[in-house]
Amino acid sequence: MRGVAFIIPARNRPCELARTLDAIGSLDVAHADRLGGASVIIADNGSTPPVAAPEFLHNGVPVRVLRLGMNAGAAARNIASAETDADWLVMLDDDSHPVDSGVFDAIDSAADDTAAIGAWISLTNGRREAGGLPEVFVGCGVAIRNEAFKRAGGYDAAFGYYAEEYDLAAKLILDGWRITHDARFRVLHEKSLAQRNMDLICRRLVRNNAWVAARYAPKAEMRSAIARDVARYARVAIRESAMAGFGAGFLEMLATVRTQVCHEMSASEWDRFTGVAAVHASLTSSDLIKQMPRVCVVDRGKNDWAVDRVLREIGLPVTVNPEEAEAVIIGACSPGPMHDAAKRWGAMGHRVIEPWTFGAADRVPTTSGRPALTLAA
Repeated sequence: MRGVAFIIPARNRPCELARTLDAIGSLDVAHADRLGGASVIIADNGSTPPVAAPEFLHNGVPVRVLRLGMNAGAAARNIASAETDADWLVMLDDDSHPVDSGVFDAIDSAADDTAAIGAWISLTNGRREAGGLPEVFVGCGVAIRNEAFKRAGGYDAAFGYYAEEYDLAAKLILDGWRITHDARFRVLHEKSLAQRNMDLICRRLVRNNAWVAARYAPKAEMRSAIARDVARYARVAIRESAMAGFGAGFLEMLATVRTQVCHEMSASEWDRFTGVAAVHASLTSSDLIKQMPRVCVVDRGKNDWAVDRVLREIGLPVTVNPEEAEAVIIGACSPGPMHDAAKRWGAMGHRVIEPWTFGAADRVPTTSGRPALTLAA
């Protein structure tokens, strides 16, 4: 084993970076030593003044700073990763860090076909990070097998930030790998408000997500996938008063979406990528679902359409009134919002069904179609 490298792009957030390094420096690295050791590589995205970091952390983990002299965005991770032969790359932001050594346990028990392990990411307000899907990770907390990362070509620099994880996850799936989540790998994201321009964020979200759909969706589903993303991020832009950014991104999307190189997924790969396969695997194995209760879909969020589709396919009775339902099912496939919503509805006394659980994606074949669309007896 050649160890674990923590990869951290950093730009003009010295206090947040110092806290991240302190947290890594407090980890028990005895387990990491059994994996071949740990190291930290910081990619300085043109910080002013330049990033300053100790040569070694409190626990002896060595630190290296690469001064890029520019802001390479998420692609700074590629530059840093090229500097290590570690077996695993733990991708963090300069304001996110593991809260304990569980990351090493998650890596140690990863199956041979696992390319990436998504973390359980919490925010300082007690809620969980939004984003991601059953087989899509969030960039501020993920461990990626170096071999798989390099074979896929890393992050596409054209994305800058936002949705670059979706593009990489799609490439990993196409390469025959599996993506999982592990609750032992816990990350705290301080989510600094510095440099967070909502117009820029919405501009990239609408453009970049359309690029992902244009690149990987089956042709029959591409238009509907793009339309769903445009509608979703229009709602986000309205909520965040960022319609100027959304409009600019929409125009960029129209000008560039047809230029994307297509790597069309099969129907089963697309079902995995969008979360349909994990939702199906989870719901059809649920003892509660086997009782065929009347359910209501609540707290709709990312890829709620996947939940609706699986409910139709398995023939579960659905009502629009949660008070008439025997159980509520969370209508979001992103792990953080899904867990937060389940906690809220459970506290109100409802029987709650999460559309997928950690481990559901592990039951989905990587090389063949989904299980039969029937409930287990």
